[in-house]
Amino acid sequence: MRPMRRLLDALYDAAAYLAAFFMIGTLAAILLSVTGRLLDFHVRRTDAYAGYCMAAAAFLALAHTLKRGEHIRVTLLLEHVGARAKRALEIWSHCAGVLLAGALAWFSLRLVWQSHTFNDISQGNDGTPLWIPHLAMALGASVLLVAMLDDLVALLRGQSIQPAQIDSEPAHIE
Repeated sequence: MRPMRRLLDALYDAAAYLAAFFMIGTLAAILLSVTGRLLDFHVRRTDAYAGYCMAAAAFLALAHTLKRGEHIRVTLLLEHVGARAKRALEIWSHCAGVLLAGALAWFSLRLVWQSHTFNDISQGNDGTPLWIPHLAMALGASVLLVAMLDDLVALLRGQSIQPAQIDSEPAHIE
């Protein structure tokens, strides 16, 4: 199981690095637009590309954020029930999460396929094929599905779902 754990963690980290790359792309597009206004030149569609990069960063960061315990989790009910009920609720919520992440991944992948099949392009002058920005969303949703399945399998095996810790500090603040 050790090699599988390393592979999954590498997948989550790779998605996070891609998200960081797209965040830098968002910054670059916005800086180019601002600089253009200050120096009296215009680069078309920087707003669209900033939006594409922002969406890619958000979706690609989902799995890494989940594995670090940074997603919002409401534990008010879990704190007031017994151990058996808590386990049942956690398994139920992870099953629901897997179903929702699966639906998101499925429809995102379908959107990429349809955009490519129908040669769907952006409305702007650049004519960007929309399957390219949709691909980042589908990839992020698919990696999130893998992360949700990873957590569900761990729960079903009786393992605790503990967020990763960095420098001996909790990954989230409660």
